[in-house]
Amino acid sequence: MASAADLTLDELRLHLAPEIAMSAIFDGWSDAAVVSASEVAGVDPAVARLAFPGGAMDMIAAWIASVDAQMQAAFDREVLALMPIRERIRALVWFRIEAVAGLEEALRRALAIQAMPQNLARTAKICWASADSMWRLAGDTATDYNHYTKRAILASIYAATLTVFVEDESEGKAETRAFLDRRIEGVMKFEKTKAQLLRPRDRFDVMRFLGRLRYPAR
Repeated sequence: MASAADLTLDELRLHLAPEIAMSAIFDGWSDAAVVSASEVAGVDPAVARLAFPGGAMDMIAAWIASVDAQMQAAFDREVLALMPIRERIRALVWFRIEAVAGLEEALRRALAIQAMPQNLARTAKICWASADSMWRLAGDTATDYNHYTKRAILASIYAATLTVFVEDESEGKAETRAFLDRRIEGVMKFEKTKAQLLRPRDRFDVMRFLGRLRYPAR
């Protein structure tokens, strides 16, 4: 593995992100967190600062990207393909939850920063990217409108689950697990109903109906 001194700024962001998240528990997503992380990683603080010109949002985005990378490395696509789709999505979301376990305070602070009006557009893009990463790993190949609806729905599930997680004091995060299961089950029921409604033979044809009114069957 290359030393920190040999990393590009993009690589350095990912390298420092987990340590910055640890420091953010006490220092928030601040310059102090970057300096602390750089000292642990053996990086010149001045160079570390260059990796995060956008401040807190750059740090948070790098942290999320590092979780994306961990998820990609942890799952085998062929193994995932053997699982029911709901179990694939559940496993991927839960992996991401466990990846930030113990960092609830850093996550709480990150969510507050992301919720600021000036950060909403970028937050939406980051959420979308995480949902897209999960769906692609789960084997989704949709290119029609389902491509977008699936990612929008999963992004909302993931974001909502994170907000439950940061406040969950139950044993083994049982409340978060139950919340995630309910949300996924609700989506699965919706998708099943939608599929039934959109079956060609079941579609309501207005012109055919009017034709029957005008020319009733003998």
